[in-house]
Amino acid sequence: MLTCQHLTKHFPTRNGPVTALLDINLQLAANEFVCIVGPSGCGKSTLLRLIAGLVEPSAGALQFAAEKPLGRQRTAMVFQEHGLFPWMTVLENMAFGLEMHGVGKRERSARATEFVERLGLMGFAQRYPHELSGGMRQRVGIARAWLSDADLLLMDEPFGALDAQTRLILQEELLRIWKEQRKSVLYVTHDIEEAILLGDRVLIMSKRPGQILEEVLIPLTRPRNLLEQSTDETQATITEYRWHIWNRLKAEIRQSA
Repeated sequence: MLTCQHLTKHFPTRNGPVTALLDINLQLAANEFVCIVGPSGCGKSTLLRLIAGLVEPSAGALQFAAEKPLGRQRTAMVFQEHGLFPWMTVLENMAFGLEMHGVGKRERSARATEFVERLGLMGFAQRYPHELSGGMRQRVGIARAWLSDADLLLMDEPFGALDAQTRLILQEELLRIWKEQRKSVLYVTHDIEEAILLGDRVLIMSKRPGQILEEVLIPLTRPRNLLEQSTDETQATITEYRWHIWNRLKAEIRQSA
């Protein structure tokens, strides 16, 4: 579905070029949910921006669906900051991507209203972003990305600024939507447990310049809820994944400190 080949990105500075990413090789299958973890500043967000077409690679290639070059029309992004248009209502923000793709007003409204109901935002459809809580704004941002009809969702720590309880609720809602309407998702997070909860795979990145150190498969059964999966065997497996990923990250963080 997505292939990154020898992807490298340099940024110019007054002291010479800085390499943010180096020789990234990545494949993402259709309907797959892949999480990325790594030290701060290792290029995780830069990788998403390259895939989205927001910046150009310095070297390497991005290929989408085996034959088409990756473009912004094939992806949608969700940021930690919701990025909603303040002059648009909840319903209008959700339907924005559909409007950009030429979908008629009646169909846009119907599809956006479906997500309003699905995400528990009934009664807020005509509200503006400043009238919503942080969790509600992120729900709207997720719905807008999902409704864009993009093949690939790029999510850059979308729940990082939320409180723990809201984060758990939105993680469950995201997985429920993904199960019902499968898309490929590439999800950046600093939270190891979140990566284990959400991902089919977890990619561990090195300190800058960012490289993929290891791919960890997460074959836990779905649906997942780490708080409710209480069997000793499952908890032992989760703990094993958590410590393995943390030990790899800790070594990288110490080298970059």
